[in-house]
Amino acid sequence: MPLSTLGQPVYAAKAELFRALGHPARIRILELLVDGEKPVSDLLAEIGLEPSTLSQHLAVVKRIGLVESNRKGNAVTYRLTDASVEEFLAIARTVLASTLGKARIALEELEGTGA
Repeated sequence: MPLSTLGQPVYAAKAELFRALGHPARIRILELLVDGEKPVSDLLAEIGLEPSTLSQHLAVVKRIGLVESNRKGNAVTYRLTDASVEEFLAIARTVLASTLGKARIALEELEGTGA
């Protein structure tokens, strides 16, 4: 966790984490890094953003402490800082599937009543 969250209540630190994850590109970056360390060139090819835009998103997830970088010459690679990020993404998918499933059932019930 970055130093900016030290001394904050846990709920405030969580809010900062969720703000950092508030863009689809950042989630996709983390999903790609679940498979292991990747060079920026691979992330660019997979995500399809402009290099400067990708760099900004990488900076956000790095600042919050979810990824770290390693420079070798001109090549920069990124990796997850903790394996629990993979678990976090899986849990988010489970919550989303459950929520969407409940919404689908509610919609079907509404459509079935003729309301």
